[in-house]
Amino acid sequence: MSNQDELLRIEGIRKTFPGVVALDGVDFDLRRGEVHVLLGENGAGKSTLIKMLSGAYTPDAGRILVGGEETRIHGAQDSERLGIATIYQEFNLVPDLTVAENIFLGRQPRRYGMIDRKRMEADAEVLLKRVGVQVSPRARVRELGIARLQMVEIAKALSLDARVLIMDEPTAVLTSEEVDKLFRIVRKLREDGVGIVFITHHLEEIAALGDRVTVIRDGKSVGQVPAATPEDELVRLMVGRSIAQQYPRERADKGSALLTVEGLTRDGVFHDVGFEVHAGEVVGIAGLVGAGRTEVVRAVFGADRYDKGAVKVAGTALKGHDVVAAMAAGIGLIPEDRKGQGLVLDQSVEENLGLVTMRAATRAGLVDLRGQREAAARIAGQLGVRMAGLGQHVRTLSGGNQQKVVIGKWLLANTKVLILDEPTRGIDVGAKVEIYQLINELTAAGAAVLMISSDLPEVLGMSDRVLVMAQGRIAGELSADEATQDSVMALAVSNPTNDFKTGKEAARGH
Repeated sequence: MSNQDELLRIEGIRKTFPGVVALDGVDFDLRRGEVHVLLGENGAGKSTLIKMLSGAYTPDAGRILVGGEETRIHGAQDSERLGIATIYQEFNLVPDLTVAENIFLGRQPRRYGMIDRKRMEADAEVLLKRVGVQVSPRARVRELGIARLQMVEIAKALSLDARVLIMDEPTAVLTSEEVDKLFRIVRKLREDGVGIVFITHHLEEIAALGDRVTVIRDGKSVGQVPAATPEDELVRLMVGRSIAQQYPRERADKGSALLTVEGLTRDGVFHDVGFEVHAGEVVGIAGLVGAGRTEVVRAVFGADRYDKGAVKVAGTALKGHDVVAAMAAGIGLIPEDRKGQGLVLDQSVEENLGLVTMRAATRAGLVDLRGQREAAARIAGQLGVRMAGLGQHVRTLSGGNQQKVVIGKWLLANTKVLILDEPTRGIDVGAKVEIYQLINELTAAGAAVLMISSDLPEVLGMSDRVLVMAQGRIAGELSADEATQDSVMALAVSNPTNDFKTGKEAARGH
């Protein structure tokens, strides 16, 4: 490799925060025209590293070289000037602006001193076509779904004509078809000489797209290996141990129906949805993006309205569109958007863990703070939350540790029916297995779990039964033995009617 091929080099980077060493002597380099995967558990230091490259943080020690020259990056403008663009896992878009305005925010083309809106929208349309998304440049960002928002972020990064492109979990919210489109874009950028830092928890993506892999563990770079390295070796490097079973489902004795949904309908969204979830059981809901899975479980939890139907817990009907009633009956929801809907980001770990139990812990207007603190410490220890202390703001935790806090607040409430919507999105393989073990513990204790996941192997590996939704309806039900990727996808792309299919009939599509 010649010096001209090296776009970026990081040497001995160290970064500390109060009570936490985030990075401790990390080395990393990026070459022209390569995809270099940055791999590590949640909390390993990946986010801290890319925030240094984007100018959000400055290192305490070590140095950053761009194009062979040592530099200091003091903010986003410095980063962009050096040809570095970052696509964050959490979207960085302004909801009330248009797609075109977001793509060129702060860099709008001008004519006679005024923003040249026609040219801006035309340039945005070219970029949107390049990433293969059909959306109007004039559409408001708040009107877009998650997958389209991700594509707009990618188009925005491409508009910077960057030499270094950092992609933090870009496939986390995309369908398999959209992932294929993204990979084609990444390969074309690689051919054009762009260096790409690619962060993913989907190990199968590494061999499909990557050239090299740098593994970070506990803030240190522990190895650099080829992308073709076997997955079990990558896992060992990442978590410091071998993981014998990726989906360690332990079947529990099936009890009575804890959750019963009958004929749930919301005009234009979902229709005549009905199912049961029993004590000791994990029921998975599979389907394509837009099938209505999240909308149904939000209605079950009372967060959204429904027009017809009934939701019952242990045989007792619940009042519709009433979250307090659902929580009192023992239903908990881990939402798809953990930051926007599952956490209060500027509150502490302790306060977030106590959100659900605070009402029960209040007497005569006074909260039992000592009891809440003891309970929070117990559950944080049980879940292995990596933190400086219970007083740390959840905003500063890694994605996997934030998810553990969301789950922990419901565990403290002794939830009977736990609804998990994309429970392991953006979480590393080690933390995933920990969450699967928690699911086993819940069902062994007699709880019922309803799980939505776009990760089909996860649904197949952890579910006792699988419900498949298509076009707002349940297209069929499959037992664990009948559920395969082919049988689930056949139902997911079907045109379901009111005739509900079960078992082998659904698997065959008859």
